[in-house]
Amino acid sequence: MKPARNRQFAGYAMLLLLAVGAVQIIASLVFYAAIDRQSVREDHARRVAEFLIVSDRLHRLVPTDTVRVMTTGHLDAAIAATPSTPRSGTRAAVREIRGYVLAWEKPLADRPLFLDIHPGRLGHRDLVGSMQLADGKWLNFRSTDISSSWPIALRATTMTLLITLVCLGIGLLVLRRLTSPLTHLSEAADAITDGTAMAIEESGTRELRNLARTLNGLQAKINDMVMQQTRSFEAISHDLRTPLSRLIVASDFVSEDDIARIVASSAAEIEAMLASLQAFLRVQHFQAELEPVDLAAAVRDLLAGVDAPTTLSAPVSSTVPTFREPLLLSLRALIGNAVQYGSRADVTISRTPSDWLVLIEDDGPGIPEEYFGTILDPFFRLDAARARDTAGFGLGVPMAYRLLQRFGGRLEFANRETGGLRVTVTVPTTAEPLRGGSPPPLPAAL
Repeated sequence: MKPARNRQFAGYAMLLLLAVGAVQIIASLVFYAAIDRQSVREDHARRVAEFLIVSDRLHRLVPTDTVRVMTTGHLDAAIAATPSTPRSGTRAAVREIRGYVLAWEKPLADRPLFLDIHPGRLGHRDLVGSMQLADGKWLNFRSTDISSSWPIALRATTMTLLITLVCLGIGLLVLRRLTSPLTHLSEAADAITDGTAMAIEESGTRELRNLARTLNGLQAKINDMVMQQTRSFEAISHDLRTPLSRLIVASDFVSEDDIARIVASSAAEIEAMLASLQAFLRVQHFQAELEPVDLAAAVRDLLAGVDAPTTLSAPVSSTVPTFREPLLLSLRALIGNAVQYGSRADVTISRTPSDWLVLIEDDGPGIPEEYFGTILDPFFRLDAARARDTAGFGLGVPMAYRLLQRFGGRLEFANRETGGLRVTVTVPTTAEPLRGGSPPPLPAAL
């Protein structure tokens, strides 16, 4: 699972790229629209100038055919004694088009020529005009739809959009390549807090390669130190069993029954403590693989060995790929905790759209919510809520939490309205462990 800070960094960078792309598209649209208006006006002016020159020459040669020959789908021509456009319009667009016409055909500057823009069909704008011919008559014409700009702008916009998308795609690929080493480095840093080794590929820039090499060395040293510490505690607990066994044997030869009972019970308590500590230490380097597990059958076997009333509610089919031993060790510890502080344990297996859940409920005194995070600390005893003379050493729940966290599961606590504690276990179903460091204090985030 990628750390949230890396997702935020990549997200911000992607938003920046998208914002740059959007600004480029908008600026290009405005730019091409301005260019397109000018191009369309120049094109209309060129066509009108050519039309006027050709019409004037044709009228001199064959006056009767001028209108028929010069009228097209875009230009309507007519010969009249008076101009249909008696004067030029005052709009800036009209003056601009007139300037283009005279620039294209300079001889037209000596002719009376009036241009204007009138409304056309379908909301278009048409260029209308009148030019006096050599025989004194007037050539009246209408050039339709001078406002159309899509043929040029659409092609330019499409090209700009395609180029922008290609650039964005390349930018996102480069961004992913640049942030990938950072993601692995962050995951490795989180893995260190969980005591999980994670090899980092030494790639990227020289600085990132040096940092990856340093973190790999740091991981190796930390893992070696943790393993040595764990093995040392396991060796100590193993070696203590020999004098404890002698003490238990010696208690049989003590004549005073009370002293013998005290010695035997103390030795048994120390023996149980060492066994619990040894099981907790093994969690630090516990290994397991994903395999299909029938949750209902597995939990039923666990409950069969519990010396207290229990119930199990499960769906007909509850087979799920998970880590069998870590899950069952966690559930055994939590079920044992339920029957230790209550008179019974009720287990419910259910499924949400994304997770499998195992709910363990007891009818004990419950736990104040402010201690939901603290009970995950090893050897913690909640004197205010539970009696001091109860069995256990405060390692069962922390061991279950660390096992679930190590293999990608979750553990949540809640007090029942009818009394007692409800423990919700999210079954780990992926091969990637959940990162996250120390346990948070609130129940919803455990």
